[in-house]
Amino acid sequence: MADMKPLRLIAEDKDDLTVISAAIQDAVTKAEHLKYEARRHRFSIELNRFRWEEKGGKRRKKEPGARVRSLLAFDGVLSVKSLGISKADPDMVYSLLAIEFDPADEPPGGIVRIVFAGDGELALDVEALDVTLLDSEYEWTTRHTPSHERRKR
Repeated sequence: MADMKPLRLIAEDKDDLTVISAAIQDAVTKAEHLKYEARRHRFSIELNRFRWEEKGGKRRKKEPGARVRSLLAFDGVLSVKSLGISKADPDMVYSLLAIEFDPADEPPGGIVRIVFAGDGELALDVEALDVTLLDSEYEWTTRHTPSHERRKR
């Protein structure tokens, strides 16, 4: 595993968010790591992110990949709505698929949609797009590369 520098990404528009969305694809988390701080207008997710950027995202099957502990934070959050996400099962693992932004009729606000595998979704009503992805130094090797093409029988 190569020594890669931790990612430090900021999104302030839809194009920036597309880059962060690609970086967090297939990251995993549990409901207990989804935190909304209403007084601070902040929503954050602690996640284990697969390092797609390592070797350009292309890897031979037997070559190990890496995961890194990361923080995904949204500032200026006015409210949070969830669909298919529950804190009732503390061991349930959620896999992130994408982050999308639907601008409001009057910019710069809108709705940030965090889409999970299995039809789970979070909708964050934001004043403006202000998203940060920060990797920690905690990284580990994994032989399991996420695949959307693999069929389970």
